[in-house]
Amino acid sequence: MSDAPSGEQIEIASGDQRVVVVEVGGGLRAYTAAGADVLDGYAADAMSDAGRGQLLAPWPNRLEDGSYEFDGRRHQLPLTEVPNRNAIHGLVRWSAWTVAELRPDRVVMAHRLRPQPGYPFTLDLRAEYALSATGLAVRLSAANAGDAPCPFGCGMHPYLTLGVAPVDGLELHVPAATVLQANERSLPTGSAPVAGTDFDFRAPRAIGALRLDHCFTGLERDAAGRAAVVLRDTSAGTTRTLWADRAFPYLMVFSGDTLGDAARRSVAVEPMTCPPNAFRSGADLVRLEPGATWTGTWGITPG
Repeated sequence: MSDAPSGEQIEIASGDQRVVVVEVGGGLRAYTAAGADVLDGYAADAMSDAGRGQLLAPWPNRLEDGSYEFDGRRHQLPLTEVPNRNAIHGLVRWSAWTVAELRPDRVVMAHRLRPQPGYPFTLDLRAEYALSATGLAVRLSAANAGDAPCPFGCGMHPYLTLGVAPVDGLELHVPAATVLQANERSLPTGSAPVAGTDFDFRAPRAIGALRLDHCFTGLERDAAGRAAVVLRDTSAGTTRTLWADRAFPYLMVFSGDTLGDAARRSVAVEPMTCPPNAFRSGADLVRLEPGATWTGTWGITPG
């Protein structure tokens, strides 16, 4: 058993790529390629901060007042973002996950989420991390192991880095036609086209001084159904590409302005199945029937 705050450290590798997955939360602590950091992660002797590399389930982002109604029943979750009176990023970030399968270039982490106050449902969660010549692919799945339907959403919270800080001079491409508007509690209040605004990154351009903590949707996809966000250092000719399949209609993009010494050091690009507050709004909320399984895949290509 590991004494590290994030528990057991599970390393996989392929060629010059190396990934470290952790027991606590089943998330990504580190990813390097050709000796360079692909992710702005955290040290083995530290806890994950600011959601770095964490898996967010059974909901991503924020839930207003931690309360919601499902199938006529009212549920109340603990408030884990106390200043804004929200429940944030689900219930499994600090839980112990187990290694279900392990090969040199692939690991599958598993966790059973038991019924609890505010979420009286049973989910079997799996996260598969696989390296190949094209990068890292992450396949997430959730199976309803209970006897009643349950609400579900998920996401992940990787921070992309090119080793350049601040990120102002980096070029960003986000293939999204719509940006969500939010209030002071970071809860959605509406949406708007990105056209003609500072949030239009459909054509790649420098981030500049723009503060990003925004959810994007209306994603343009390739023939394989993938939407891709590209972060580029034009002076070095290096890129980080995060892609997500159709299971993830939303992408949160965060420039980290509130992170103190880590402010604007990297860009979080978070694939999400639903927008913030989906347990209340119902927007793109997944309804999992007993025995049903949801799956989705996203990944990162370093270049």
